[in-house]
Amino acid sequence: MTNAATTALQGRAASRSGVRVSALFAALLGLVILYGVGFAGPAVIHNAAHDTRHAAAFPCH
Repeated sequence: MTNAATTALQGRAASRSGVRVSALFAALLGLVILYGVGFAGPAVIHNAAHDTRHAAAFPCH
């Protein structure tokens, strides 16, 4: 194999590895969010959403 071909194969392997790491991180973050919302009280969830809407200048009343 030439150096260019070897470099191209290494680049693809690194790219796949990066995609896997990103997907794993996204899945873990999603689980943490679901876990946190699942055990938070309704008032806590409402207040967090309410404050977020106001911070984004989105009317909610």
